[in-house]
Amino acid sequence: MAGMLRVSRTRGAMSGVLLVLLGIWGGLIPLVGPYVHYAYTPNHTWTITSGRIWLEFLPAAGTFLGGLILLTSKFRPMALLGGSLAAASGAWFAVGSALAPLWTHNLHAQGFPIGGHIARAMEQIGFFPGLGVVIAAIASIAIGRLSLVSVRDATVAEPALATGEAATAAWATADNGSGAATETPRATGSTSRWPSPHMMRRVASSKGTESAESGTTTAERPTVGEPVNSGTGKS
Repeated sequence: MAGMLRVSRTRGAMSGVLLVLLGIWGGLIPLVGPYVHYAYTPNHTWTITSGRIWLEFLPAAGTFLGGLILLTSKFRPMALLGGSLAAASGAWFAVGSALAPLWTHNLHAQGFPIGGHIARAMEQIGFFPGLGVVIAAIASIAIGRLSLVSVRDATVAEPALATGEAATAAWATADNGSGAATETPRATGSTSRWPSPHMMRRVASSKGTESAESGTTTAERPTVGEPVNSGTGKS
């Protein structure tokens, strides 16, 4: 089971890289977009407003962090957490501007797109709904891939399971016919040098049986000086 919690970094590497880049885009484009007349009002470079903090910088940071976790984590639950964080950030990019009136009296906390009709459409796609949909889609694909245990993951987990079974079998061979553990466990690749509690109980039970049999044999053996009936005396 523990082996199934491990996952190769390559599983979420591409999704992680894309999410990191999209997070950087979502956080920087409000600040540098006015250089190329691709912006929302206030269309001034490096201008920070409360609307940008809640609707752009916060989800951009979540996307960046989620992609970074996907890119670096080899622990499956942690990678799934990173994917979920990125998916939630993408959803916030998409619907945050519609929910902004719940906590502010400004109906357009995100500002207004500038330029002509085509420019405004491209700005809306690149700043909020389109960016959020792309982030959520990539994060969802990563979560789906991480939720499945592939043949590679099972192959990595099988050697650890086989090692444990081989170690148990090796300790079992130590319980020979005399009841004493006289054999040394064979090299199995296991790092454990101690028998399991079950094997210790078996060895103790076998030693107790051996001691009882030895006592019975000693009692039946004739003492020194006692005549022995050889069966050849006269009747």
